[in-house]
Amino acid sequence: MGEIFISEVLGTMMLLLFGCGVVANAILPKTKGTGGGASAAWLLINFGWGLGVFAGVYTAYKSGAHINPAVTVGLWANGSEFFPGNPDAGLAAVEATFGNAMVYFGGQMLGAFLGAVLCWVAYKQHFDADGDPAAKLGVFSTGPEIRNYGWNFATEVIGTFVLVFVVIMFGNTPSGLGPLAVALLVVGIGASLGGPTGYAINPARDLGPRIAHAVLPIPGKGTSDWGYSWVPVVGPLVGGVLAGLVAAMYG
Repeated sequence: MGEIFISEVLGTMMLLLFGCGVVANAILPKTKGTGGGASAAWLLINFGWGLGVFAGVYTAYKSGAHINPAVTVGLWANGSEFFPGNPDAGLAAVEATFGNAMVYFGGQMLGAFLGAVLCWVAYKQHFDADGDPAAKLGVFSTGPEIRNYGWNFATEVIGTFVLVFVVIMFGNTPSGLGPLAVALLVVGIGASLGGPTGYAINPARDLGPRIAHAVLPIPGKGTSDWGYSWVPVVGPLVGGVLAGLVAAMYG
């Protein structure tokens, strides 16, 4: 389980380094990616997060590459193993138990925090420049365009349901695309369902970087918006569980 923990740390760290990094490049002042217009920035961010998933899934192959607590709880609700194992690579199966789930969650949260910190290091001069506090927070965590906790929650549930349900279906219908299929799925979710809330669809992806934003010495960073923070945590967990249950009935 130590190897599982490290795998989830590294995979989630890679996801957040790519994801936070592409947002920083698109919206922080004086970067090479600033100034392309809102539509171009959104497209860039969608693909950046998708490629972050691609890199993270490959990195976390030893654990089954959950890199997302919603995937972990979705597999648990589905009655699947957390990882079926790979005898050819010497990797044992991992059962879906409470203790094993805590190992996955811990690795995902630590990895998300570390990935966000590395993004801050890479863009420190741009965080230090005068800029909108909301943009600085937006590099780390999600926020709604129209704040309504109920509807924002529903958006996160739906987006995460799509993610986890289709990921489980990928496992039932192997295509050979592997991590690329998941990466393209995330790009599609961002393009189709990401507009209202910024599509966290991953509790660790939002909470770990939000904690990083709160503790890092970023000038003029403003609030970490803890009042909204439960939405991108609870919504994805609910969506993941629903996806696992529906996939079990469908299968």
